[in-house]
Amino acid sequence: MAKRYQIGAYYFPNYHADPRNEARYGKGWTEWELLKRASPRFPHHQQPKVPAWGYEDESDPAVFARKIDAAADHGLTQFIFDWYWHEEGMFLNRALDEGYLQAANRERLQFSLMWANHDWVELFPQRRVLRDRAVLLNRGAVSPQVFEQITDHIIARYFSQPTYWKIDGRPYFSIYELFRLVESFGSIDETRKALQRFREKVKSAGHPDLHLNAVVWGIQLLPGERNVSHPREMLHALGFDSTTTYAWVHHVRLDQFPFTPYEHMMEKSATYWHKPETEFGLPYFPNVSMGWDSTPRTAQSDVHDEGAYPFTAVMSGNTPAAFHAALESVKDFLDARNQAIFNINAWNEWTEGSYLEPDTASGMAYLEAIRDVFN
Repeated sequence: MAKRYQIGAYYFPNYHADPRNEARYGKGWTEWELLKRASPRFPHHQQPKVPAWGYEDESDPAVFARKIDAAADHGLTQFIFDWYWHEEGMFLNRALDEGYLQAANRERLQFSLMWANHDWVELFPQRRVLRDRAVLLNRGAVSPQVFEQITDHIIARYFSQPTYWKIDGRPYFSIYELFRLVESFGSIDETRKALQRFREKVKSAGHPDLHLNAVVWGIQLLPGERNVSHPREMLHALGFDSTTTYAWVHHVRLDQFPFTPYEHMMEKSATYWHKPETEFGLPYFPNVSMGWDSTPRTAQSDVHDEGAYPFTAVMSGNTPAAFHAALESVKDFLDARNQAIFNINAWNEWTEGSYLEPDTASGMAYLEAIRDVFN
């Protein structure tokens, strides 16, 4: 019997109107506005990226149904939603709650959550002069009381869904920032107790347990991110079940400006895949990134010199053929270990230049690469 690969794509839900965004940027604002205004920042730079499906409202169930069909038809098995609930409350939830969950064909594609518990800072767009002191809009660290609200909501609203992705019957829940999680409770011990209460509530809801996943990286990227000093000890103390990666740039530096070759990033990332299980002592789910170009999030009138995010280099040469080769590489890695789970950055990180959705330049070619390698 052919192996059933579990292939998730991260889904970034900032392409629908949200009240907090509207209060800051105006009625109907979405991150499409940044993409529309993107421009070439240096010679041979390919911007703007233009979505083949247009600038759609992802909270529309009919719109989301097309995404589901395209993903499922090409071998994806789940969307991993970047899911936001800050101390200030829920944020950017309508793509999941009104788009995916109301889509008539949602049984074709599973979903899970990656709690994006980082600070939400002003990046829309980011000015060069302010890039090292970005304005904080929403706090990633939450109070213990809010954490209890979050876990109750997740269990009742999402884990109960028949299409929620599980590993060995256990709902998969990923957390983006370990240090921010501990900051919420003040100590490792209090954080461990909170996660144990989460597990017990999951079991009380009828599930065998929780599969708790940590996104772990060693390179600071977004403003406010910090390295964890002793990740192995922290992961085991907190009871995590696995680790993963969100994007190649979390582990491999964009060390050539303005363009870092995709092949270089791919080779370095494939080398990294061998390290986490030994380093952390937990199963590791590798990542394949489609590309990287965060220039749409910069003020287009500012000079794009090398600096802190989003004033970084971009990946060059991330063609469908190069992406196909990266998928072949991760397949070899998985097969050698009799593993089947990996993720892709991303379904729709348009303003970071990493997306599987079709654009006017390549059409469905990146999705077709997944289908050709894994089907």
